Amino acid sequence: MSLYRSLRAEMMAGGAVDENSPTPEENRRRRRSMMTGVVLLGLFIWLGITNIWSLFLVVGLLISVFLHEVGHFVTAGWAGMKRTQFFMGFGPKLWSFHRGGVEYGVRALPLGAFVRIVGMNNMDPVEDEDQDVSYSSKPYRWRMLVITAGSLMHGIIAIVILLFVYTVGGRVQETGRTEIFAITENSAAAIAGLETGDTIRAVNAEVIGSSDQLRTVISSYQAGDRITIEYERDGQLNSTEASLQSNPRVTDSNRGFLGVGTESYGRTQIGVVDASTHVVGDLWRGMGLTIQGIVTVINPVNQWEQVTDSAADPNKRPTTVVGITKVAGDIGDRNGVFAVLEVLAAINIFVGIFNLLPLLPFDGGHAAIATYERVRSRKGRRYFADVEKMWPVTVAVMTMLLFLTVAGLYLDITRPF
Repeated sequence: MSLYRSLRAEMMAGGAVDENSPTPEENRRRRRSMMTGVVLLGLFIWLGITNIWSLFLVVGLLISVFLHEVGHFVTAGWAGMKRTQFFMGFGPKLWSFHRGGVEYGVRALPLGAFVRIVGMNNMDPVEDEDQDVSYSSKPYRWRMLVITAGSLMHGIIAIVILLFVYTVGGRVQETGRTEIFAITENSAAAIAGLETGDTIRAVNAEVIGSSDQLRTVISSYQAGDRITIEYERDGQLNSTEASLQSNPRVTDSNRGFLGVGTESYGRTQIGVVDASTHVVGDLWRGMGLTIQGIVTVINPVNQWEQVTDSAADPNKRPTTVVGITKVAGDIGDRNGVFAVLEVLAAINIFVGIFNLLPLLPFDGGHAAIATYERVRSRKGRRYFADVEKMWPVTVAVMTMLLFLTVAGLYLDITRPF
């Protein structure tokens, strides 16, 4: 089978379709793939030495990919569908074993994973004895459950991660405390004796509960006004007076300027019930932002602008695992394991939604086909779509993904976050 025909068959069938004994050429490719596996193992070791948080995220992503396929595998078993393969990675096999009629194994390229279910569509021929256990023979409800199970698993992963983080590590939210983390040299705050780590409790007897409130209160005074600041240091309440200055970076305003950088957000442990409520709300908002981000990132105009314009908005740029692991490493160094887990939860939400795009080779493409067949079917007459006609669209989608990946990798290397 030619490389092109093999690729087309596997994309449409959702896994390897040629399960015959390997040819000598395939054995040579397997030996070369073993070298690839050794190189990748070396990269993992290097990543762990360079930044343990980056490795932590990569391992989390691999576990997420594995659980995605577990979702497909388990629900297909519930539905009575025949499963023949469960592989981590793509490309030539590194090793595998058979159990219960299923081949489990690892392939050379850790770019994903797949579960092979027989009879995904009309481009995936089914033996006569397997007709009743094929994907295409099952009712619509079972096909939809099986094909969306991977994305549902990503949602479950995100929920479990956030519940753990909020109840054990705490949720980042308003603490009611306004802590100083930076002081401008020779500013009113520095002259008044304030230090980093102090918590501002009140200004002229007005209780301060957040950084925004502090900015509002200070800006209500003029440069030259004297204010009384109550602050906490090492558990002790103190008071000092400060003579406000004008902001040196704003020449056309005489509003008061204290010269402090403050933070009123921090991690607060919450109970399971409150955590569950916050998880639902945070995930709902995160899903909305993810959909907006996907629409922006897959726009070819935006991709071209990001590659050609160094001043383009970095919040709209595509990225790859290279960039994500770098960001996760920096976040881990600053904020620790719980912040990296939140990054992992966000990635799971993104992948879960992105995978539901109604185009092949995404799971959403198979779901769209199942829905189309359901709409076209009539009582007593099942309609089967001809997915071969969709191959040109699938090629276009794969081309878009390839360009997206190349653009993201180029930006991650030449203009890292």
